[in-house]
Amino acid sequence: MDLTTFPAPRLSVRSWQETTRAALARLGGMLGFLGIAAGPAAASCQLLADGWIQAPVPIVRQAALAMDQVGITFIGHATFEIETPRGVRIATDYNNVHRPGRLPRVVTMNGAHSTHFTLNPDPGIEHVLLGWNPNGGPMDHDLTIEDVRIRNLQTNIRGWDGETRPLGNSIFVFEVADLCIAHLGHLHHRLTPEDLARLGTIDIVLAPVDNASTLRLDSLVEVIRAVSPRIVIPMHAYTYGSRESFVAHMAGEGFRIEMSESPLYIASRTTLPAEQTVLVLPEG
Repeated sequence: MDLTTFPAPRLSVRSWQETTRAALARLGGMLGFLGIAAGPAAASCQLLADGWIQAPVPIVRQAALAMDQVGITFIGHATFEIETPRGVRIATDYNNVHRPGRLPRVVTMNGAHSTHFTLNPDPGIEHVLLGWNPNGGPMDHDLTIEDVRIRNLQTNIRGWDGETRPLGNSIFVFEVADLCIAHLGHLHHRLTPEDLARLGTIDIVLAPVDNASTLRLDSLVEVIRAVSPRIVIPMHAYTYGSRESFVAHMAGEGFRIEMSESPLYIASRTTLPAEQTVLVLPEG
């Protein structure tokens, strides 16, 4: 069963957890390393799973990229398509609802709840990178696929009961074309000095701005200030007015605001803005 279409709020917590465990066990046969998952965290963006948020029809946008460029397309919710100069396509927080028009070669997922993963990835996807370990404990990635290095930094999430679930989320970092792009995933807490050291210098941050089920706005701004990217691209703005509130707050923090008419942004080292910038992309 694909939990992206499962009516979670109609289930008890125990029923949801049992269903999730059973489905993850089936997925384990496909991926070879999955086991039993802890129940995903309750969150309002579960509305996507109930059909309140409708996925757009996938549109194919072919990026003609130079060797120093990266294509970043906002697909929807927390999913971006990242395309490298050699044509490696990556889909972040892949949930099989918001998906690119072209099959990605790599997908990353996070386990907070089912709008950030799918139990039924297309078998044609070459690399499925989980940001959490369904058996508990670390899930570390550091791999290079042609011209992109992909690595992760695990962080904690809140469970159904409000308790901390260690290592339930990953910040995925994509190093390509002399740029470092960080997708914060379903981040629930500020970053430690050790976290920041492991992240290193980040040029572009893809940040959840819902101000509800992830970080509150003030905490998110602290994280952004600590990471200090040149560009912040908001995502996960499923709550009413959250994107607008984030943009207004960041303008007050001195960030330049750029509203794009296209969901595709072509990034390069030479065209990074001199001022720290919030770049708002429409959904593709």
